[in-house]
Parts: sequence; C-alpha cells; structure tokens
Amino acid sequence: MKVEARLFDVITGFAFLVAIIYGFWAQEPVGIVALTLTGGLSLIIGTYFRFVARRIEQRPEDNPDAEVSDGAGELGFFSPGSYWPIALASAAAVGGVAVAFWHVWLLVIAAVLILVAVGGLLFEYHVGPNHE
Repeated sequence: MKVEARLFDVITGFAFLVAIIYGFWAQEPVGIVALTLTGGLSLIIGTYFRFVARRIEQRPEDNPDAEVSDGAGELGFFSPGSYWPIALASAAAVGGVAVAFWHVWLLVIAAVLILVAVGGLLFEYHVGPNHE
C-alpha cells in the first residue's frame, strides 16, 4: 500500500501546486476550488493508504528487492462470468432516465432494481448452511 500512498501524495502535491499557479494566472475561483478539492480528496485517499499500510504485512509490491516469484500464488476468487453487473448497469440506466425526466415513480422503481442487483451481485456465491 506504500506505493499507492506515494502515488496519491504526488497527485496531491501536483493538484495543490497547479491550484496555486492557476490562482495567480487565471484568477478564476471555480477552477481554484476544483483543483483544491481534487488535491484534498487525493490527500484523503493517500492518508487512508498510509494508514492501511502500517497495519498490514509488507507486500511484494512494497519491497524494492522483491522478485517476480514473490508475488506468485493464489490471489483470491474471481467470478468467471456473472450477469449481475449487466443487471446493475441496466438498473442504473433506468435511474439515470428517471432523474433526467424527473419521474419519481420511476426513480423508486430504479432504486428497488439497484438494491436487488447489488444484493444479487453480493450474494451470488452464497450458499445456505445445508448446502453441500
């Protein structure tokens, strides 16, 4: 996580530096606010990564002397194919149409569809206690 923290530190410094330069050069408040908020948000993410990096063991990505073989092994379970992301995208599209035309009844339906799709994606591989 130290690599990611350093990456966001660079983004934070760049955004704040560009905000200062932009403030003197353009003197336009909306751009200054946007760049300052970008720097602040990347600072939050970088701080989180530094916080997590102190609490987990060192990964091969964080070790400058690591070999490629140090990262070998099982990384976790990844779904080979799932239709739930398509359902979630469709539900989000219905929500977008509902907001665009401001149909509250369609917005309620979209919210229910999004909750069902998120639940399906979350519990796709969950099996009950009696399943063998």
